Amino acid sequence: MIWQDVVERTVTGLGYDLVNCERSPKGLLRVFIDRLQNDPNGEFIVVEDCEKVTRQLQHVLEVEGCAYERLEVSSPGLDRPLNKPADYQRFAGSEIELTLKVPFEGRKKFRGVLEALGEQWRLVFNDGKVDQALDFSFEEVREAHLVPVLDFKGRRFAQPAAVPHDADVQAEDVDGDPKNES
Repeated sequence: MIWQDVVERTVTGLGYDLVNCERSPKGLLRVFIDRLQNDPNGEFIVVEDCEKVTRQLQHVLEVEGCAYERLEVSSPGLDRPLNKPADYQRFAGSEIELTLKVPFEGRKKFRGVLEALGEQWRLVFNDGKVDQALDFSFEEVREAHLVPVLDFKGRRFAQPAAVPHDADVQAEDVDGDPKNES
């Protein structure tokens, strides 16, 4: 059996989406996994997911006789590539960077919001003047990936414990010695 088929069957059998897998001439096997859409376990891949897939792949690859020197399993990252039509459907409404195989009006690279149009896709982008739209099919794309979105506003920190006003708290110097306030 071809090693890509073994990897895909194993990863999807564990309930993950196989984003990509690659093999280097020196025996490194890289596997990129993602959660399935609407996964109840969360939106992002965590270390435990990678460990689980790694353990299973080690056993299956050995049984199937697929040779490799080293195995790396990881998430696709924030700039996740869009490799198949299902990825475009899943990430409709997201901002992406798109490279076409053949130039359209003198350019191949576009950045904008992806919209679904049945079997076709539309990229809505703004070149500084007005919104424009580029309709394209999956076959016209050389590569595409999500534009990373970093949102630090949603991060919450634990609030310090409230100290009662009537608590007898002794002040300390910076070095930890009791402070003499007299």
